[in-house]
Amino acid sequence: MNLMDGKVVVVIGVANKRSIAWGITKALSDAGARLALNYQNERMADSVRKLAEELPNKPFLAPCDVTVPGDLERFFQQIGTEFGHLDGLVHSIATAKREELGGEFKDTSWEGYALAQQVSAYSLIPMSRLAAPLMAGRQGSIVCLTYYGAEKVVDGYNVMGVAKAALEANTRYLAANLGPGGVRVNAISAGPIKTVSAMGVGGLSGILDTVEKRAPLRRNVTQEEVGQCALFLLSQMASAITGQTIYVDSGFSILGV
Repeated sequence: MNLMDGKVVVVIGVANKRSIAWGITKALSDAGARLALNYQNERMADSVRKLAEELPNKPFLAPCDVTVPGDLERFFQQIGTEFGHLDGLVHSIATAKREELGGEFKDTSWEGYALAQQVSAYSLIPMSRLAAPLMAGRQGSIVCLTYYGAEKVVDGYNVMGVAKAALEANTRYLAANLGPGGVRVNAISAGPIKTVSAMGVGGLSGILDTVEKRAPLRRNVTQEEVGQCALFLLSQMASAITGQTIYVDSGFSILGV
């Protein structure tokens, strides 16, 4: 029997083969989970559909853009109609205006700050609120993706670091709020991975080189390794873990000067 046989998991944020969300999706699929994926808009639909066709069990697909009023509510209503329940939710979305990542943090605009917070941090709250009733009595698990720039300054990360800090705080508060109902909420702080979105951060190549040279394991992490950690947190193997940020970063976060 596979680890996730009979479990239904929603993964928000699959965009392409290099995305962390895709690594998580593959790990869940290999473990027997029934999956539901979103695509942000019709322009993104074809790439997500093509990826979905690679999975042995065809996942449920539907549009969902967290910046569009009513989209999340419609999406989770569809999940309830399609499956009747939910066991896991993965929040793997983040965005920021390119100019907010490249300039000086003091020049951050309100519009850029608000957008990064809405998509990268706040969206976890309504997602969790909508998922929780579908998880009733099922010991559900919610996982989101963060990065070390939430707690230490990383050049070029700027407004996204602040958004990820909010996301980690949301994780703790949601864990406390949803815990009495049996729902766990955790974050994975993944080391830098050369995804399409990460390439928007200036100096990514230098960051990757630094991790490879200095991290205790002397290497960078892969999307498959992040996927395996997410699989663990979404399974009953992690049944007593909630409100935590788990580091999958080859140990880089333990280092000082």
